[in-house]
Amino acid sequence: MATMTVIATTAIPDHLRGALTRWMLEPMPGLYVGTLSARVRTELWSAITASIGDGVAVLLHPTDNEQGFVLHTAGQRRRSPIDFDGLTLIALNPVEQDNEMANP
Repeated sequence: MATMTVIATTAIPDHLRGALTRWMLEPMPGLYVGTLSARVRTELWSAITASIGDGVAVLLHPTDNEQGFVLHTAGQRRRSPIDFDGLTLIALNPVEQDNEMANP
């Protein structure tokens, strides 16, 4: 059964943008929304994680849990999802400072 899927991206290669727009709408730059089957969603996410490069991506889709959705991330992000007793929470990773700023 097809379900609503949302993918948000930043700085991804052009060929990934093309692959995403074949299956989903892009209402804003880097935001993709569509109704996808689990198989198509999995294949698109595999393509994204395989060639994300320096970019970042977040995938949200409905599932049968307390929150009603699942969150997947790819790439280096300052925010990381963590599981807290079955709930997904977002942890902020500290910003790394330059050596000059760390040692005045």
